[in-house]
Amino acid sequence: MPSNPSRSRRRLPPPAPPPAHAGDQSDDQGPRLYTPAEAAALLRVPEAWLRRRAGRRQIPRTFLGKHLRFSAADLAAIIAAAAEPATGRRRARRPRPPSTADLPQPRSHASITAATQPNRSE
Repeated sequence: MPSNPSRSRRRLPPPAPPPAHAGDQSDDQGPRLYTPAEAAALLRVPEAWLRRRAGRRQIPRTFLGKHLRFSAADLAAIIAAAAEPATGRRRARRPRPPSTADLPQPRSHASITAATQPNRSE
């Protein structure tokens, strides 16, 4: 089966970052608002993740009527909220030796044999 070159996977260049300030404006347009798909592509997260977080009001977002949009300030706030400071290396955990409480306890032989013999009452 011949391969179709138009269907081969191509690596796309990374998307351009959003403007740094919310007040940035394009030439004739107002502030740029991103759709959830555009914002997810810029943040490199799944669109479903972005929509779920916005629906739970866990991240900044903008609504135009019922339409969900993200401003450059919203995207910058999402990135800033997700940033974690460097904490250094974690200490390696040393495995603790098993204690007798961790080991399974064998059942008594006497209790097994007593339960299997029938009750003799003559």
